[in-house]
Amino acid sequence: MAAMMQPQIILLKEGTDTSQGKAQLVSNINACTVVADTVRTTLGPRGMDKLIHDDKGNVTISNDGATIMKLLDIVHPAAKILVDIAKSQDSEVGDGTTTVVLLAGEFLKEAKPFIEDGVHPQNLIRSYRTACSLAIEKIKELAISIEGKTREEKKSLLAKCAATTLSSKLIGGEKEFFASMVVDAVVAIGNEDKLNMIGIKKVPGGSMRDSFLVDGVAFKKTFSYAGFEQQPKKFLKPKILLLNIELELKSEKENAEIRLSDPSQYQSIVDAEWNIIYDKLDKCVQSGAKVVLSRLAIGDLGTQYFADRDIFCAGRVSEEDLLRVAAATGGTVQTSVNNVIDEVLGTCEVFEEKQVGNERFNIFSGCPSGLTATIVLRGGADQFIEEAERSLHDAIMIVRRALKNSTVVAGGGAIDMEISRFLRQHARTIAGKSQLFINSYAKALEVIPRQLCDNAGFDATDVLNKLRQKHALPTGEGAPYGVDINTGGIADSFANFVWEPSVVKINAINAATEAACLILSVDETVKNPKSESAQGEAAASAMGGRGRGGAAFRGRGGRGMRRR
Repeated sequence: MAAMMQPQIILLKEGTDTSQGKAQLVSNINACTVVADTVRTTLGPRGMDKLIHDDKGNVTISNDGATIMKLLDIVHPAAKILVDIAKSQDSEVGDGTTTVVLLAGEFLKEAKPFIEDGVHPQNLIRSYRTACSLAIEKIKELAISIEGKTREEKKSLLAKCAATTLSSKLIGGEKEFFASMVVDAVVAIGNEDKLNMIGIKKVPGGSMRDSFLVDGVAFKKTFSYAGFEQQPKKFLKPKILLLNIELELKSEKENAEIRLSDPSQYQSIVDAEWNIIYDKLDKCVQSGAKVVLSRLAIGDLGTQYFADRDIFCAGRVSEEDLLRVAAATGGTVQTSVNNVIDEVLGTCEVFEEKQVGNERFNIFSGCPSGLTATIVLRGGADQFIEEAERSLHDAIMIVRRALKNSTVVAGGGAIDMEISRFLRQHARTIAGKSQLFINSYAKALEVIPRQLCDNAGFDATDVLNKLRQKHALPTGEGAPYGVDINTGGIADSFANFVWEPSVVKINAINAATEAACLILSVDETVKNPKSESAQGEAAASAMGGRGRGGAAFRGRGGRGMRRR
């Protein structure tokens, strides 16, 4: 009787949603599978694009996994993990974002029947982690180094890696043209880790083939005043002065008040202001610089003054461009024009202003430090140029990684099939349930070649059977064989130069396994309700804030006019 009188214990706030056990784990797996299905069709050279239209009316056309995942406003807590791994793959390696989401989704899909049959998730996690480390060892074993090659050989190998990445993008039709451009840009910045040293400028109009690479810095002509057209537009070996100050007459910021006893004194105050600006301009001219760039405005007076002395000037240059000019020309950005010595001035072989489409570009080429490059992209529609920029970003990241890690593996699903075969063989040597789990991991890896076939419109079952047969050859000669996108058969990916840096695959398999294990290890989801009172308070404070802001604004408006 006493036991029946136990009071009910309430731990969580009323309305809290808790789901636990097998059902919620299966629900999490289903959510992740749906996300993977969204990007599934974008994989590979024949992948389709997604058109995403956001609430502000912006339209994005892309087949880059990370971009799509960012733009999809996913609210499911478990599915958000897939968004995170796509982002991490993008920032770490640059490519393979669709692959990583697809693999994670497939690992979970293969785990689902085991979970439904009552297998403990920890058993699955243990086997998946073992399979992951075996797979990574195998990739390292199969990887081929590109070290010890001459500069030209290395460049052609890197261009092959870039072309493999670009083949699955919107600009895949011109992949050779862009691949060599990307390799030249990455080689130009040397071992610098700063990606912002490669600028990508977009100019609508013209065709993709009109895009070009500047071995130095190029940026769009900034806002200019009268007198600008009288300035020379080309210099050979000019000295370049970089400033972070305004070269124009400024009205006082505060309500300054000057009391004069004699009207003639007023003229001396005005003259002092003019003398200050002329003094600054004189010092710029005396420095010997022929090109003056400033982060802040150079007014009409300064523009005309420099034009009369055959000096080119540009104000309101963006900080990013100014820093790239500083890095390329060896100059230093100055915050004062006093004591400008030769050491702080930059230089380059040629400076010129060039017309590109409807825009004018200031181009610095032949820079001494050479640690920067600019790609000027041309194309029809704005969305197309945006996607081309994202594609080139991926290719640049890939070439950088290949330069650093210098080992490549066969693409086109070849490496995935080889690891899958290796894991199946290994599973046979294991007694117990984990044999089944490692087998399911191996089967999940086949999703890459299968999806490549599906996206190209070929019979996936037929191609996979051919691949399995080729990879099962005892001699091991079938290891580099992958899907041939052009014929719908199989081909030696290495011989066809379908290569990717091994770090892409290692990172993708690692991240996908971690994400799958993380989702499998969740056994309860607790969702706290938003209390109505809290929402009410938030709304009230927002309204109150608006009212207070209005009052303050009215109070300010009543002051006297500002004296110019």
